[in-house]
Amino acid sequence: MKKYYVYIITSRSRTLYVGVTNDLERRVYEHKHKLVPGFTAKYKITRVVHFEETEDVMSTIAREKEIKGWTRAKKIALVEATKPTWEDLAAEWGGE
Repeated sequence: MKKYYVYIITSRSRTLYVGVTNDLERRVYEHKHKLVPGFTAKYKITRVVHFEETEDVMSTIAREKEIKGWTRAKKIALVEATKPTWEDLAAEWGGE
């Protein structure tokens, strides 16, 4: 069964990025090693602080759009509900 992920990653200064992927480990590796130029590479956004897994691509995309539409405060509340320390959930996945 195929899996899809919506995720929130951040920088040390807590700049947030919300994304969607079908391979979370690969995508996090790309962010951590700045393999894709753009917002996350520019702002050194590499720490995974939240992710959700589903088996339906359309619901994953809808959830990403929902979270992107939230205020910063609501996104922070989502992260802090499960990870108040903002630790990198992917620290062991591919290194910094």
